[in-house]
Amino acid sequence: MLSRCGRRLLQVLGLSFPLLTRRPLILCPHRLMKPLVVFVLGGPGAGKGTQCTRIVEKYGYTHLSAGELLRVERKNPDSQYGELIEKYIKDGRIVPVEITISLLKREMDQTMATNAQKNKFLIDGFPRNQDNLQGWNKTMDGEADVAFVLFFDCNNENSNVSSVNKANY
Repeated sequence: MLSRCGRRLLQVLGLSFPLLTRRPLILCPHRLMKPLVVFVLGGPGAGKGTQCTRIVEKYGYTHLSAGELLRVERKNPDSQYGELIEKYIKDGRIVPVEITISLLKREMDQTMATNAQKNKFLIDGFPRNQDNLQGWNKTMDGEADVAFVLFFDCNNENSNVSSVNKANY
């Protein structure tokens, strides 16, 4: 029989399990829950960050910015990817999908290990192209569930990009 705590955990997680087992069941909540992902896409200044902040406040999602993770990683002197990320960014190229996904996965795993209830993620700025999407599908198949994509379509006149920067887009 499961302990009362184990039965309650299964109930909270919405799982059913036959209670006529003689073997002890060891539950690790963050391993039972897969990340639930919402991709947030749109051009610079379209409001991705603003809307992500609101969604985090109202619905408790964790906001992960692919670009910010790459910037932090490239500044980390102990990073195995730092120099490579720096080179790609300086050359104006997209960082290899394997690196971006490994950073996103690491952040999701760390967040869920800290708090098993925090399994909902907004991933801002990823995927950026078809290669990114194929890499995600290959690497994260069975590891995370993508709920949907939020796409903010905004012309330059309505975006938050300053007039100085608008010439660059």
